[in-house]
Amino acid sequence: MGHRASLLRGPVWLLTLLAPTGCEGRLSTVDPAGPAAEAIAMMWWVLLFGSAAIFLLVLVLLVVGFYRPSGPATPEAEARRERIWIWGLGLGFSMTILAALTAYGLVVGERLLPRPGPEVVTVRAEASQWVWRFSYADVPGRTTEGVLHIPARRPIDVEITSTDVIHSFWAPRLAGKLDAIPGHVNVLRIEADNPGDYAGVSAEFNGRGYAGHRFTVRAHDKAEWDAFLQGEAR
Repeated sequence: MGHRASLLRGPVWLLTLLAPTGCEGRLSTVDPAGPAAEAIAMMWWVLLFGSAAIFLLVLVLLVVGFYRPSGPATPEAEARRERIWIWGLGLGFSMTILAALTAYGLVVGERLLPRPGPEVVTVRAEASQWVWRFSYADVPGRTTEGVLHIPARRPIDVEITSTDVIHSFWAPRLAGKLDAIPGHVNVLRIEADNPGDYAGVSAEFNGRGYAGHRFTVRAHDKAEWDAFLQGEAR
């Protein structure tokens, strides 16, 4: 059993390292198609490498902890080793990395907040079991089901809510996810770099049927968006 486990350990590590490189496609989180998703993907990589650095250091400290130099150790040498390995590297290095990662995460989170601006387009996403309905501030009374229309290369504020239970709005290539809560409106800033269709899902388990609770974000170029506003595009 131990021999079999040792044989599997290598492939498991390899798959773990290669997994993100294969996360490309309609629901990829590391294949961003907009500035918000790009910031989130970059933060993911930064956190991964930062945590990997701490993990490797801990392994090194563990190995060094079992090592004892030949000959009797003087109290001064032991105190010096303690200052270097425990206080300097064990605590100092780890706390520095964690503080830097926390500060970086706060900066990215601040950048992702929806802020007013002349180019911002506002749409509304209303979730029900099991359909998404979208309405548009620029076209009062216009609604679509299952397809959210937006202009490409412009910031979009999605006002997210629900008519029944808690759902979750998530278009991985455009932004992070945000819950749709009955009686409450959450605002998510998304943006698409280029025209095209981007897959979205309800990423909240809320009963039978949630797995098929999907939608599409359709980003239009300027001419197509103008046509949509005039009711000439679908």
